[in-house]
Order: sequence, then structure tokens, then C-alpha cells
Amino acid sequence: MRLVSRPLAPKEFDHELVWLSVSVAVLVMGGGWLWLGLSLPHCPFLAVTGYPCLTCGATRCAIAFGHGHLLEAWGWNPLAFVAICGVILFDIYAAIVLAARWPRLRVVDWTRLEKNIFRVAVVGLIVLNWIYLLTHRGQF
Repeated sequence: MRLVSRPLAPKEFDHELVWLSVSVAVLVMGGGWLWLGLSLPHCPFLAVTGYPCLTCGATRCAIAFGHGHLLEAWGWNPLAFVAICGVILFDIYAAIVLAARWPRLRVVDWTRLEKNIFRVAVVGLIVLNWIYLLTHRGQF
């Protein structure tokens, strides 16, 4: 696996533009939802089973994060907290690259082993997060 910096090729998918646009749209829609005073969504998995799903607390995590209550946000859903931080970092990178018209960073030449290690690590993080949510289910 290598990290390379290169110009965007003709007709190449522009990840920076698309995902920056998507994250800004989600932020605007979420802010509008809260501004209108609409109720927060309820988890059907939690309602049926009494156990939190893999993403339970993610909405409350995002709201706490937005208000600057970082420890509270972490407590609601650690994996969602890390994901929000990752999206913010990516958005900063994407905005700079798009504004400056700089070359794009790409990860290339993944070996099968590297792909499998990455997949196992992601699944492991999801499982650890769900264990955390299950052991802290009194907060839901």
C-alpha cells in the first residue's frame, strides 16, 4: 500500500468534491431538522429488543459534539465520535485541495493481506463499539 499525491485524472471520480458536498448537505439538513424542533429519530432495534443497535447514540453524539460537549459525545457513541472527527479532518483537507487546486492524495497498490487486515480492523472496531454500547445501555 502506498500513499501518492497526484492530479485528478480526466473523468476520475472527484471524492473530495462529492464527499465534502455530502457532509455539508447533511450538516445543513441536520441543523434544519433541529432548528425546526422536529423530534429525534428513535431506534426500532432498541424498541423491539431492548438492546442498542450498532449506531445507537450516534445522533446524540453528533448533537453533543456540535455543542462542544466532547466528553458527552464520546460517551454516547465512541465510534461515531471518531467518525465525526474523521469527517471534519477530511472536509478540511478537501476544502483546501479544492480551493488551491492541489494534487489529490490516494492510497494505491493494496495487497490482499492489507485489504484483509483493514477489513478485520474495521469489523473489530465495530464489535468493540457495540460491546461498549451494550455495557452502557442504561443511558439509552
